[in-house]
Amino acid sequence: MNEKRCIDAGVKAPDFILKDHNKKDFKLSDFKGKKILLSFHPLAWTSVCAKQMQSLEKNQEKFKEFNTIAVGISIDTAPSKQAWAKEIGIKKTRLLCDFWPHGQVAKQYGIFRDLDGISERANLIISENQTVEYVQLYDLSQLPDIQEIIDIIMTMSDK
Repeated sequence: MNEKRCIDAGVKAPDFILKDHNKKDFKLSDFKGKKILLSFHPLAWTSVCAKQMQSLEKNQEKFKEFNTIAVGISIDTAPSKQAWAKEIGIKKTRLLCDFWPHGQVAKQYGIFRDLDGISERANLIISENQTVEYVQLYDLSQLPDIQEIIDIIMTMSDK
């Protein structure tokens, strides 16, 4: 069990820089003015994680329609995620590597599982002004309902 609690909605999102699976920098604060879906998954090369990332890929146009960038994040290395992205057909979705310092971003957001060395499965929506608007944790074996996340993003866009 984590000693640190998951980050709360309503707080400023901690900024970070991570490499994506193509070894390009992703800095959260560079995307101010857009909503960001941080879709944390425990490990690449697992079936539920693959389906979770494929759901992001399949809905890229929908995210774009609502001024949202959806990214996947796990503790895997860039070479591993690059091979995995190719294997599961990810072409547009950026898969971020929270590898070193190990799980640093998951720790910043309070969702690192110390005993397991992985993050929780979670979806966090960051608003255009870089505030955490929504946090949902899932059982590790549970596939997040992407339509539920899209509906929440749509509701945020209506405000």
